[in-house]
Amino acid sequence: MSDLAKIWETYERGKGIFRLAPVFVPRRFAQAGKRLRLHPDDYYAYGAARGSIKERWFSSVIPAMNGPQAKPDEGMSYVAANDDASDKFLFRDAVEALGPVIIGETLHAKYGTWPMYSKFFDYETPLFHHLHLDEASAQLVGRMGKPEAYYFPPQLNNHPGVFPATYFGYDPDTTIEQVRERLLQFESGDNRITELSRAYRIELGTGWYTPPGVVHAPGSYLTYEPQWNSDVNSVHENVVWGEVYPYEFLTENCPEPEKRNIDYILGLMDWEKNVDPHYKKHYFRPPIVCAHSDERHTEKWITYGNEYFGAKELTVQPGQTVVVKDPAAYGTILIQGHGTFGVHEAEAAVMLRFGQMSGDEFFVGEAAAQEGVTIVNRSKWEPMVFLKHFGPNHPDMP
Repeated sequence: MSDLAKIWETYERGKGIFRLAPVFVPRRFAQAGKRLRLHPDDYYAYGAARGSIKERWFSSVIPAMNGPQAKPDEGMSYVAANDDASDKFLFRDAVEALGPVIIGETLHAKYGTWPMYSKFFDYETPLFHHLHLDEASAQLVGRMGKPEAYYFPPQLNNHPGVFPATYFGYDPDTTIEQVRERLLQFESGDNRITELSRAYRIELGTGWYTPPGVVHAPGSYLTYEPQWNSDVNSVHENVVWGEVYPYEFLTENCPEPEKRNIDYILGLMDWEKNVDPHYKKHYFRPPIVCAHSDERHTEKWITYGNEYFGAKELTVQPGQTVVVKDPAAYGTILIQGHGTFGVHEAEAAVMLRFGQMSGDEFFVGEAAAQEGVTIVNRSKWEPMVFLKHFGPNHPDMP
């Protein structure tokens, strides 16, 4: 069977829904939170030099920017063509082959591919204070800008890590000259730049939206993170939890002539957003319950209020059968419970071995989403809880 025939056959057999294989990504910095439901022996599955596994990516058509040691497909999702995924193909190839049939005319015409992905971001220690580049700055180094959002699912946060608070931007009384002074200390000693920032304690079951150009230091809860198809940043903090970061972390996404230009580096910030005195009012995202919720199921918007992507949390009560419709394609991860999702068996992972297939991740094509996915919760006791991520074309996003 040709690759194209296999893609179409899998799509039709799944009634417009793909089952995706787990994608785990290592990072060579910070400490793993070990809440990814991965076997304890497998956190160094890529080898000690690559660092521990700290992320799981969902519905990704792009590779992780993980240095020269990374495999070309690292971070990219695969579609299972059989039960154990011994036969599989890249999700990117499926999107290319099916085009508007799977992602819809709107996204295909504007982007030519699925334009976002999501991940679980799982660190025991806080991450460095850093920003993601906007589109104009990212294009100068051949990349795309990166907005992102956060949601903190209670089901995956049995412990808070060592610092369950996130820094956003800089205190409104901070001057750009003060930030300049701290960045100039990047190679001479601990610049302690978060002294100029402000932190918010993380509240489970809520989230935030982070625009490009806003400096932030994520706290130590596991985070569900919808984001644009990019992996591009500039790190402002050089010592975090005793770990020292080299100057290249500050400038790796700057054009070569600008790597020592402090004014260029400062210009990567959206200064007004960074010192917004009402930052929480503008970017905090409490959940919004959808009007169609009832005693059988509840759906909430958990990522919204931006032009790039959205996300929902769907809860189906024990023993219930529901048909859930959406006007746009989406990826989804089941984080609690078991039952069926369309024609597929579905169960939340408890403990996966690295390379093992799971029954918790799916991608729903636009036609299947519009027709409605039948979900059956087979448990007498536990709800089924899904997290669903969309591109920018869901018309009901608040």
